[in-house]
Amino acid sequence: MFNLLIVRIDSKYCDYLRKFDHRVSYNKKQKQLRPFIGILFKIDKWEYFAPLTSPKPKHLNMHNTVDFLRINKGIWGAINFNNMIPVTSNNYQVINLNKKCQSFVELQYYELLKNQYNWLNKNKLEIMKKAKKLYTLYTKNKLSANIADRCCNYQLLEEKCQEYIENILV
Repeated sequence: MFNLLIVRIDSKYCDYLRKFDHRVSYNKKQKQLRPFIGILFKIDKWEYFAPLTSPKPKHLNMHNTVDFLRINKGIWGAINFNNMIPVTSNNYQVINLNKKCQSFVELQYYELLKNQYNWLNKNKLEIMKKAKKLYTLYTKNKLSANIADRCCNYQLLEEKCQEYIENILV
């Protein structure tokens, strides 16, 4: 059985996709220790990236929804499935969770990533079902308007991902 991967997404690729869908998340460049990271998985023939969010007090009180999943009851952050995007191996790097940390802050961050990674892989079937369900509901126009409005346009982004592969990466 496969493991979910924690990856860093290329900010230029996200900038490209954002030209077509404003819901594509930003890579906050001022946070050098906090790269734009998330989990990688497959939906049909596409690899998809869903961004992780670091823990915030509000996560402890939020509920899991069709497009949002708390990691360890929100203690270790959450997954924003509404912002998932199609990617190729040219658009991401797998994060080395065993890297030697240069500071206490970096060590704390990598401990969080390891905790997220372990929890995510213990719950990968639930995560995969949730991602696929949201994708299916969105592509079949079966989501409520307020949820659909906060989701990326998966089909459009798949087209743009293919264009990126064919035109930009050549």
